[in-house]
Amino acid sequence: MNDKLSHVILPILMALFVCSPGATAQDGQASHASLSLHVHLPREVTVHGGLLTLGQISVVRGDPALVSSVGKIGLGRLSVPGQKAVLDRSMILSRLASYGIATEKVRLTGAETVAVRRYQTTITTEDFLEMGKAFIQQHLSGRMICDAIPTVRPKDVILPGQVADLQVTPGFVRKKTFGGATVRIVITADGEDVAVRDMPFRFKYRCRRAVTRKEIAEGEVLTAENVKIETVVSDRPEPAGWKPPYGLVAVRVLRADTELRPDMASAGQSAVVVRRNDTVVIRIARPGLIVSAVGTALQEARVGEFVKVRNADSNRIIVCKVNNDGTVEPMI
Repeated sequence: MNDKLSHVILPILMALFVCSPGATAQDGQASHASLSLHVHLPREVTVHGGLLTLGQISVVRGDPALVSSVGKIGLGRLSVPGQKAVLDRSMILSRLASYGIATEKVRLTGAETVAVRRYQTTITTEDFLEMGKAFIQQHLSGRMICDAIPTVRPKDVILPGQVADLQVTPGFVRKKTFGGATVRIVITADGEDVAVRDMPFRFKYRCRRAVTRKEIAEGEVLTAENVKIETVVSDRPEPAGWKPPYGLVAVRVLRADTELRPDMASAGQSAVVVRRNDTVVIRIARPGLIVSAVGTALQEARVGEFVKVRNADSNRIIVCKVNNDGTVEPMI
């Protein structure tokens, strides 16, 4: 695997800090604290499977119970066929320390680093799907894509004999596909192209939508009080330039829990309901209590807007909100 591959495909998904359950680590710390360990590191090793353990990549000697335990310590994962990982001494000592084995109790011999390859004779359908999804996430992560669903499952590729240099190179197929993309993966074994797999993916998008909190009358202004913004998963991407519809006016009656569409509101202003010097009813409605009075509007206003009103009884000027029925409600 060349250096270019490590940048083009995806970063090595090394789960370096995958720990066993807390009780196990604590018990291990108590039982292994006084035991010593000898770990010999080869320069290169080939493993079967993607999960790496200390027992796979080194020769461990010491107390049999301790050797059996630390041999299962996870050191990461090779996620791409032909991928190579390089593990150094400090990382191995760190993992041992997390299991309660102090550095001074460990004797390290052999190489300073271990180059680990995965022995691979077959690249499976699941390998291809994992690579395709990872490639999409790496290159299209800024487009609100929350999932990529394969529409075709590619066939396995069986490699011819022992392969010394295996490379997998993904890229996008330039086809006009709405709501998806096709990833092409080229398999190269010892410098020769041996297989190609095309994988179409259908995208799921994270989008925002506006939903009415309550019934909205025709001509009423949309505000944060009567419209809420929700995040949902959709087959279609969010329209470019989408923004909350606050300030728009309902062109018809909208029931509660209605998802707003562009044809349900317009930028036009609602009709003027209260005009300057109009006599208006000042109304306060509370559970079990209704209070009303008469006043004079000092300015014109539309439904949902605020207007100054002079109370006819007290001669005080108060700020009121215009209701759908033309009454005004004091903002207390």
